[in-house]
Amino acid sequence: MQNWWRRWSYEIPLAIGDALRDVLVVQFAALLDRLTWRKVATLLPLAVLLIAYYHSVPLPPALMLVGDLLAYIDIFSVVLMLSILSRAATIAFLVKQAAARAAALLARLRTSVQRIDARHRRDAGSARRPCRKSDRSEDDRDFGAAWGQCAIA
Repeated sequence: MQNWWRRWSYEIPLAIGDALRDVLVVQFAALLDRLTWRKVATLLPLAVLLIAYYHSVPLPPALMLVGDLLAYIDIFSVVLMLSILSRAATIAFLVKQAAARAAALLARLRTSVQRIDARHRRDAGSARRPCRKSDRSEDDRDFGAAWGQCAIA
């Protein structure tokens, strides 16, 4: 009799408490660890349908389409990513083309607008610039040549 009393007053309540802790704490925490947003999104339309049928409320078609979208969110995300990638490729092509045109324009401007540089001397075989004939007398010209007015370099 004492074994029966000990069993029902001590062991069975402890076993029930252990089972409740295992189900409500340990297994629930393991479920939350495995739960992802994708799983929540697939369960959400099911919850909406159960609530609508429980209350016997007619569902609008838009809500059903949102439910389908949430159920097939992986396919929707792939289509969305492909559309974003195609736009990014188009933008990259346009930027590349604009950069090539800008480089070609700069090259044309550089070749067409070259400034005269004093460091570039004339070649030795090139024709020399003729001296200007002055209206001074021959004596004045001889004196001026000594100062290097029209001297040959």
